[in-house]
Amino acid sequence: MRNFPQMEEVATGERIKRWRLPTGTLDRLVAFTAEELAALESATRLFERDNREDEAAELATLGAKLRALLKPDVARRVEPDLEALLEAEGLAMRPGPRPRIDISVVEELRQAIMACTKVKLRYRNRKTKQVNERLVHPYGFLHGHRNYLVAWHENPKANAVTLFALPHIEGIELTAEPFQRDPEFSLEAFATRSFGLFQSEPFKTVWRFSPEAADDAEEFIFHPTQQVERQSDGSLLVTIMAASDLEMAWHLYSWGDKVEVLEPRELAEMVHGQRVEWAALP
Repeated sequence: MRNFPQMEEVATGERIKRWRLPTGTLDRLVAFTAEELAALESATRLFERDNREDEAAELATLGAKLRALLKPDVARRVEPDLEALLEAEGLAMRPGPRPRIDISVVEELRQAIMACTKVKLRYRNRKTKQVNERLVHPYGFLHGHRNYLVAWHENPKANAVTLFALPHIEGIELTAEPFQRDPEFSLEAFATRSFGLFQSEPFKTVWRFSPEAADDAEEFIFHPTQQVERQSDGSLLVTIMAASDLEMAWHLYSWGDKVEVLEPRELAEMVHGQRVEWAALP
């Protein structure tokens, strides 16, 4: 009663006393934030990516129930932030080793993404190790074996969407200056341009998997643009339009002699004729 003065005694005519909380009391005590709902949605997408459809369906149902509990006025306030967070979160999440990232930097960047405010980054150059200031319009994140901020780099020599490695961001300053997000920009489309994370001009590549590896290869989704075709000898042709030949080579090496790159010649030489330079991505 001390914690819930709203409690009302219910007359039952029995010796056992009963109380109830008036409708709406818990609504004021239990609130769901956009960040919590976005985390639930991201977990759902991760299950879907791992082909764990049962768990994904359970989480999707839970998310729908939680959102149904929101009052209309609360839902109207939360929905824009939720959409912004879901758009901002990267789609290429993978398990395994990952670099250290200052979580406070990520949290502040998320706030700037939702508010559409410019951010000053203290960014360390990977090669020179020098720390310089970068004024950016934060758009979102890409997560994978490396983790990046995707942002418009406001600089006369840049003025383009750029990847900034999160471990290289040594500090940020949130500004009060707003920016207008490019309505034509799509984080999903931006990510789809590449086979991994590194961005460059997409190109057509064709791989031939041997008959012994064709069944396994057919179970993979190598890239959203892929087209697969079984051959009469049992082999499998995979055609992809994407960027980052280096990341393709890294993956193709895991197939050993069970895969042959038919085109382009440069990637074929990288995989079959030359040693791949294991250079770090920017």
